[in-house]
Amino acid sequence: MENRLKNKKTNNPDLWTAISHLHKAIAAGGVDPKLLTLVHLRASQINGCSACVYASVTGGKKAGETDERLHNVTAWREAPLYTDAERAALALTEGATRLQDGAEGVTDEIWEEVNAHFTEEQIGAINLEIALTNFFNRINRTVKEPAGQTWG
Repeated sequence: MENRLKNKKTNNPDLWTAISHLHKAIAAGGVDPKLLTLVHLRASQINGCSACVYASVTGGKKAGETDERLHNVTAWREAPLYTDAERAALALTEGATRLQDGAEGVTDEIWEEVNAHFTEEQIGAINLEIALTNFFNRINRTVKEPAGQTWG
């Protein structure tokens, strides 16, 4: 796959500043970085973004995540590798990411489960991570960003 965007350096620097601020806000939310990696990975798998799947796995390993957990996140419901809190965050990720016509989205049941495990500040950070991941997934799919490449 060849990237359609030949010169990413011409992007508006204000955009990169805004994205940096969003990353800082997510980090300030008090959520374990390994959990944020799982959230990023699951949303990217759903959206078929190879660049973000690659980045999630690479970042997850750097954060101390195991290969076993990274490889099984696509089947998190069946895999006995995740905590109840992680399962709640992954359900939120799927609900918020799958917003196609007719999809339920984030149900009251999912929201109640998330609230049972996280503070409002943490939920805000997780939700922002989901939204930012979906943002990047869509950009990368549009420009055909290949796995293993970097932005900026």
